[in-house]
Amino acid sequence: MRAFTTHCGIVAPLDRANVDTDLIIPKQFLKSIRRSGFGPNLFDALRYLDEGVPDADCSARPLNPEFVLNQPRYRGASILLARQNFGCGSSREHAPWALDDYGFRAVIAPSFADIFFNNCFKNGLLPIVLDAKIVESLFRQVEAAEGYTLTIDLPAQLVELPDGTRHGFAIDAFRKHCLLHGLDDIGLTLQEADAIRAFEARQRVESPWLQGA
Repeated sequence: MRAFTTHCGIVAPLDRANVDTDLIIPKQFLKSIRRSGFGPNLFDALRYLDEGVPDADCSARPLNPEFVLNQPRYRGASILLARQNFGCGSSREHAPWALDDYGFRAVIAPSFADIFFNNCFKNGLLPIVLDAKIVESLFRQVEAAEGYTLTIDLPAQLVELPDGTRHGFAIDAFRKHCLLHGLDDIGLTLQEADAIRAFEARQRVESPWLQGA
């Protein structure tokens, strides 16, 4: 998992409340568990004018010119600005996989659905909760200024605007530690690899019947 320390990026505004996980990555793409390759199908039903199918080449598909990610001014965006209850609906880890594979490093919203929120941290995506009034102000500023960027400082837990204004955000200390060091559940387990190997070696000696001996 990629570590997250500080990040400065273009902001894409998704001005829509209650965006569910099926909208983030539709159900037909859930068969794969590779964690990669989902970026072209992020927001598939909003992004394209035809129906997406798994493993299809998306480069020639007709784009919806009204959708925010298809607008040239938001090309290369790596911070998603969203409305309340982002990531609601069914539980699917593919949703943060798709956002990450597209290139997003963080999502800012007034609130998130719990399971999606938890899944983000396990996949190196930083979900930031800011007050609804601050989010509303950010939407106005992003719309008014092409190429609008934000700087996210995870160690200091701050979002910095182009004019120098800073907004603090809360994050659980353990989740912050994992993001800063790029540790998912597997990475956390591997930190104890020596202890695990020592336990297995001792168990082979003390309980050989467990090994079929």
